[in-house]
Amino acid sequence: MTTTTAERADVVARVPSRRPKEGRGVATTAHIALILWSLLVILPLVWTLLSSFKSTQEVLGNPLALPSKLHFENYSNAWTTAGIGRYFFNTVIVVGTALVLVMVLGAMCAYVLARFTFPGNRLIYYSMLAGLTFPVFLAIVPLFFVLKNLSLLNTLPGLIITYVAFALPFTVFFLHSFFKALPGEIYEAAQIDGAGEWRTFFSVMLPMARPGMASVAIFNFLGLWNQFLLPVALNTDSNNYVLSQGMASFASQAGYAVDFGALFAAVIITVAPVLVVYIIFQRQLQVSVTQGGVK
Repeated sequence: MTTTTAERADVVARVPSRRPKEGRGVATTAHIALILWSLLVILPLVWTLLSSFKSTQEVLGNPLALPSKLHFENYSNAWTTAGIGRYFFNTVIVVGTALVLVMVLGAMCAYVLARFTFPGNRLIYYSMLAGLTFPVFLAIVPLFFVLKNLSLLNTLPGLIITYVAFALPFTVFFLHSFFKALPGEIYEAAQIDGAGEWRTFFSVMLPMARPGMASVAIFNFLGLWNQFLLPVALNTDSNNYVLSQGMASFASQAGYAVDFGALFAAVIITVAPVLVVYIIFQRQLQVSVTQGGVK
């Protein structure tokens, strides 16, 4: 009997020691998967960066080799000769203006829907959610005729309005939960101190939702910066091309005579702002995800 008790105690003592080993196995597998995924993302970017300093002959001759000489003129050729500079400024104007408008309008709409009760509140909210399920390509033809009737077809303002319309439902959906979770006592304290609705929103409630604002701003920026279908269908004037259109035009305008060094340089110019924005706001994005998990 003593032997049996000792054996049971030995088995019980061994059970906890197995769990850390199982946990280490899962962690090791997860780390290997993350390393492989990181390589899949980083290696193409590194290859594109190196190719942007090569000549066309080097790119076609040995794509995987290091550049024998750094051809910095590829960036100047892409910026001036290929017109990437003009497309870049058009994209900054369109995306920047649309992002500001959609963040302001989306935050105000989400705040009202989350904090106030009125007839039609849920109908408006679910109508916004329905906009998330509507495929973009189904709206191309109606949008074409609407912008044409408003004399906004092939113009930057028309593209800005379209971007705002398609980014607004996601913005309202994302920010609704942040404003819903804000404590009502702070709103009441602001009202007691004499702050009006506008002052309460911009000075008190909106700063408290800053992590959510930063996160949805990053998502909207990525989606609008990389938008291709809407500009191609609604903006056929080459003077008003955005970067996605300019890149497609640059890659196809000369067939096999494309300056591949300048083409890869144009890709780096296109990708760099996205990386910079993410690096700047990554901490706010992590805070937002953490708060969402806690809620």
